[in-house]
Amino acid sequence: MEIQLFNEEDTEKVLDLCNNNMEFDSLSESLLREKVFDDPYYEKELNFIAREEGRLAGFLSGVTRETESERTGYVKLMAVHRQFRRRGIGKNLYEKLEGIYRVRGIKRVSIYDVPYNYFMPGIDPRYTPALAFFETMGFRRFSDTANLTADLTVQEFNTEAEETILAGKGIDIERAHSADRGEVLNFISANFPEWSYEVEKTFNLSPISLHIARYRGRVQAFSAYNCNNIGTGWFGPMGTHPNLRGKGAGSVLLKRCMQDIKEQGKEKGLERAVIPWVGPIRFYSYYVNAVVERVFWRYEKLL
Repeated sequence: MEIQLFNEEDTEKVLDLCNNNMEFDSLSESLLREKVFDDPYYEKELNFIAREEGRLAGFLSGVTRETESERTGYVKLMAVHRQFRRRGIGKNLYEKLEGIYRVRGIKRVSIYDVPYNYFMPGIDPRYTPALAFFETMGFRRFSDTANLTADLTVQEFNTEAEETILAGKGIDIERAHSADRGEVLNFISANFPEWSYEVEKTFNLSPISLHIARYRGRVQAFSAYNCNNIGTGWFGPMGTHPNLRGKGAGSVLLKRCMQDIKEQGKEKGLERAVIPWVGPIRFYSYYVNAVVERVFWRYEKLL
């Protein structure tokens, strides 16, 4: 077995490896590039492939994030060819990454749930061999989360009547414009700093994939889409300032994004919007009939 750094020329083979050995997920080339090379903290030396008998047998992508309290290492993506499992390939790939993290003084490693840019927010437990592998490597399950989906084919998301009512209360809903960039990012930075990177990305798209609510002329709420897994119907993030909560703006912002995803996904045959890493299930269930589609277990290891 030989472990090498993952290079761009390996992209096509790694894409085939992932798509042929991840039963419940699929990647396009653009999506794989988004997850690896387009990560804001991409480091070539944290991405590896393994070759066995001259064939590509495994892939692992790592990345780090730094907060005020600590620096965390992540396993962002990982796949091992079925024919080469139980030969130590996954173990050697992971230990290579962990060794780098230990040298850097990183104290915690987490699986998949990478802030800003992620493919899935944890391990789908249907990937049972992956659960067993990471538990063997010393990881413990500490939480779980879910992805919801909203069926776009049986719903319309017209919000004109609701917006008229809100306007009478001094609340104006609109798609963000380029001129709003500074004000919006200041609002996000002050109230939802963990989402600054994702929201900033929306201004690079056409149309801008961000809707905002102004209360008495000031931005007080937002909802976005296409911040992660672009083009796959991925919703979020969204947030509302306490001043505006309970007034009905959040549901309108959500529906505006759903309508965008529906219209923009018609050419691709997109039938569902994904609402990932969900906390308030009731909110999405009530307003857009979203249902839990996938559950993810979250794992971490203290080094």
